[in-house]
Amino acid sequence: MQITVLASGSTGNCSLITEGNTRILVDAGISCKRIKTGLNDIGVSPDELDAILITHDHVDHVTGLRVFEKNFSVPLYTTLPVIHALEQSGMTLGSLYHEFAAGEPFEIGGVGVRPFHVPHDAADCSGFQLTGDSAVLGYATDIGCITEEVVQGLTGSDLTLIEANHDVQMLKQGPYPYYLKQRILSSHGHLSNESCAHLAGILQERGTRRFILGHLSQQNNEPMVARRTVQKSLELEPGDLFVAPVLGNLTVRAKVI
Repeated sequence: MQITVLASGSTGNCSLITEGNTRILVDAGISCKRIKTGLNDIGVSPDELDAILITHDHVDHVTGLRVFEKNFSVPLYTTLPVIHALEQSGMTLGSLYHEFAAGEPFEIGGVGVRPFHVPHDAADCSGFQLTGDSAVLGYATDIGCITEEVVQGLTGSDLTLIEANHDVQMLKQGPYPYYLKQRILSSHGHLSNESCAHLAGILQERGTRRFILGHLSQQNNEPMVARRTVQKSLELEPGDLFVAPVLGNLTVRAKVI
């Protein structure tokens, strides 16, 4: 099992998870053109996708979804509140979507998917643990705060992509208006580098050996700052801590064999 991050950050999020012949896109927060280009760069056609998992309805996770679905009609999986939010925004889903609920596992091809609730100020927000024959992969961004459900949802993953959105001091001293800073810092906002480090430490104690830091703010964080903060809390082999790019493919295997 491996993950290829096509984009990760406040301006757009999209990743491809591959296990055998099963290909699952997580979010479509960049344009249809950019999704196609990113997939083509790694030799994958959009027609080969088995599903799109949507974490939540915010624009940086769904901005390319309408056009992409119009062109390729890939089965869409998300929760009922997100479906309603997408429909209210004018997107016609027809029979393309499959509804899931937190805590109710399902399968896509050869991959088991276990969704869990993530605290965030969206209609609803989900994280995922995906299990294949070769490995277990965890995925959770837009985490307002660390809850037991988030910890349990990611526990046991070989590789986990988790949010390291901002450095608290950079955010507080930065140009964002006060209300936006308060939103980001709230329990339904985004996870700081320090909180990400705390979560990663818990998960490492429970067996996770590889991490990708995702959804970094371009205004309130820097890749080296996030990496340094998280690295201090972990004991990792060289090459087992990655920072997802804002745009540009990063491919990581869930396990090093």
